[in-house]
Amino acid sequence: MRLFHLFLVLIVIGFNACKEPVKSLPKADVKKDSTTVTPKNKRPISIENGKFFEKNGIRYLYGGEDENQHFDLTDYTLKDENFHYGIGRETFPALLKPKFTNIAAVDTSYQDSDRFLILIGKNVVKAYSVRDLTHYEVVNDVIDGKPVMAAYCVLADLGAIYDRVLYGKEFTFALTGYTYYDDEVWNGLDGFMLWDRETESMWWPLTGKAVSGKMKGADMKLYDESTWEQTTWKKIKETYPNAQVLVSGQDFERPKTWKHYDKVDLNANYDNSVAPKWGEKN
Repeated sequence: MRLFHLFLVLIVIGFNACKEPVKSLPKADVKKDSTTVTPKNKRPISIENGKFFEKNGIRYLYGGEDENQHFDLTDYTLKDENFHYGIGRETFPALLKPKFTNIAAVDTSYQDSDRFLILIGKNVVKAYSVRDLTHYEVVNDVIDGKPVMAAYCVLADLGAIYDRVLYGKEFTFALTGYTYYDDEVWNGLDGFMLWDRETESMWWPLTGKAVSGKMKGADMKLYDESTWEQTTWKKIKETYPNAQVLVSGQDFERPKTWKHYDKVDLNANYDNSVAPKWGEKN
């Protein structure tokens, strides 16, 4: 009899347990790596999100909340439907006054295989990690008194050092907040779109050309390729132990005003305007 009662109790317990709601297990906290990118077919298409508009007979591309930040598209040379994103031209911290530290201070922050751009000057060597450049994308810098730009686009895996003196004038670069692709260029990969503060023209590094504004048709210019490399942290430590390393996590208050050029004489052509793909630099 006791066994019969025990059998009934077990049945009741089992029945009640089945009525309890099943609690879902918590999802793991997935932390994206800095190089994780959204698939191309899932990136927001700019034209579908109202980033192109017309005002007073002039076509513009959204550049930010301030109406003075929009890009004038008069006679520009790209296709509206190939633009992605549109997050504003001051969103990325394209550094204007970058800070550096020594190798010893950050050695444990990097793996030997981590990728870097290295720029070799007469009296200083500067190292820019791809991991940090993925955050800044553009670093306006100076080496041996010459204005340069370290740039990296994670979508196209483009990393290079550029000369910021073009057509006899110094330029300062930043991110438009857009990417652009052309199936005939760079294997159809998206690439970041830049702009310069001095003329507010847009530039597409995948072709090495300005595509709008006063500089439309102008060439970008790679810095002397004998002075910079695409390399690794291990090689930097072995070859350039006194290198200055770009500090991580920098930010700054975006400038409200800057110099503008009324006119730039586009009287030159630069043969070295398109960056090599990572790993293909001689």
